[in-house]
Amino acid sequence: MTHDPLAQTHDWTDSGFSTRAIHAGQDPDPRTGAVVTPIHQVSTYKQDGVGGLRDGYEYSRSGNPTRDALQEALAAVEGGAAAFAFASGLAAEDTLLRAVLRPGDHMIVPDDAYGGTYRLVARVLGPWGIDHTPVHLSDPDAVLAAIQPGRTKVIWVETPTNPLLGIADIAAIATHARSAGAVLVVDNTFASPYLQQPIALGADAVVHSTTKYIGGHSDVVGGAVVVADGAQLPAGLEGPTGTTALGDAVGFLQNASGAVAGPFDAWLTLRGLKTLAVRMDRHNANAEAVARFLVEHPGVREVLWPGLPEHPGHEVAARQMRGFGGMVAFRTGSAESAVAVCGATRVFTLAESLGGVESLVEHPGRMTHGSVAGTALEVPDDLVRLSVGIEDVEDLLADLEQALAAAGLSR
Repeated sequence: MTHDPLAQTHDWTDSGFSTRAIHAGQDPDPRTGAVVTPIHQVSTYKQDGVGGLRDGYEYSRSGNPTRDALQEALAAVEGGAAAFAFASGLAAEDTLLRAVLRPGDHMIVPDDAYGGTYRLVARVLGPWGIDHTPVHLSDPDAVLAAIQPGRTKVIWVETPTNPLLGIADIAAIATHARSAGAVLVVDNTFASPYLQQPIALGADAVVHSTTKYIGGHSDVVGGAVVVADGAQLPAGLEGPTGTTALGDAVGFLQNASGAVAGPFDAWLTLRGLKTLAVRMDRHNANAEAVARFLVEHPGVREVLWPGLPEHPGHEVAARQMRGFGGMVAFRTGSAESAVAVCGATRVFTLAESLGGVESLVEHPGRMTHGSVAGTALEVPDDLVRLSVGIEDVEDLLADLEQALAAAGLSR
């Protein structure tokens, strides 16, 4: 017996986003009244006689109160039936994909997916017998054309995509997924649950690298899968528990494969989730100012941010997102100038990852997306990706001004 991740002590369904983020799964400790969920840094639990488990806890791989609090909160903010917390975003993706795919199956992926996701699909699942087709997901008709009847079991969506910030119409793709009997998975890392609710738009499951905006402070690595109420495995597949419920299969594999979030990591992530809404409002505002600054800079060739009216996915993003996010990418015209910009910033820190309170800059072609070099997903070598933090925006703009000048892209 393990603790049931669906169990709730209070129904926060009708509460606002920040109320859910702060309270769902986080009632005051019944013994001490502590208002913050304790870190249950424990591996095993005393049993009251053989099989006499207290609240279902026996071993922390199978269930831990701190992790359960995080899972309940994540389900609440994403509007899902259950959530499962993992040691990293890729551990979450791997567990979900092994729950829904079998050798000989086919999946559709974005043609500019995160490099780590593509590496998992192409180089880990590929030899296991999983085929994939990269598709430009901004075109729902292209998704429909790529479906292989009877074989396509997963449609994997990023929106916005990493790093080119493409936008996919979740509701339109959900219609195609349902007609094919496929599971629609949306990587919601870039948007965060505050800005986008894929389950409400028809997604069967949402994945996150909680390392990013949910954690928000660049001090913890984690991942999550959130499943929709009633979500099923691909047509014709039965899970390891003997049911066709997607949540049952993911929950079984979370325990069986064991790549779970540790209690301290779960606690840090839960702490970050509490302030997600206020942080995202500042990320959005700063990113808009940065994007508009770059659009007006003569040394910048192209700016990618879905909040710009000229962005090809702007109308869809405006319809399905609360805001356009804190990620901005731009092109400088050459690999040399892009690398020079990355090396010249002072407030923006040269580093991989994203979504923290501090602003980061990176060269995707040589850093986060190096694993897709030479493939259909290779990114432009003059691309610079910014994770716009919550510093004073005037300092961010001044830093970009001097970095562009240092790279020979002065006004």
